[in-house]
Amino acid sequence: MFWHDEPKRSARIELIPMIDVMMFLLVFFVLLSLNVIPAKGVRTELPAASQREDIRPARHLVIVIARSGELSMDGQSCSLGGLSARLTQATRAGGAVDVVVSGDKGVDMQALIDVMDVVKAAGIQSIAIASKPR
Repeated sequence: MFWHDEPKRSARIELIPMIDVMMFLLVFFVLLSLNVIPAKGVRTELPAASQREDIRPARHLVIVIARSGELSMDGQSCSLGGLSARLTQATRAGGAVDVVVSGDKGVDMQALIDVMDVVKAAGIQSIAIASKPR
């Protein structure tokens, strides 16, 4: 190398501007996920009606069948007859009612069928059986 030669310039990746851009994107996506910047859709003006109906969310009742055959609804022990009365009371309260049956894997199938019969007799059509993923 001679004194009059200019040093070769090599390409460099500047990290500071890249970090600035990444931080801006991070802040932008965090604000969007927290709904600080609301997502706007098409503006509409709803039509008017003289009759209205309130939409009530469905109540979820959980019935647990223990391995011993003991029943409980929403954490309170009950018999099969008591379950029928409590379900009928829940449907009279108004609104939709969903039932989730959670049972031990050693529970007799007849106990499950008996509980489902009581739920159907109370007029509840939405029944689910709880399970865990494999």
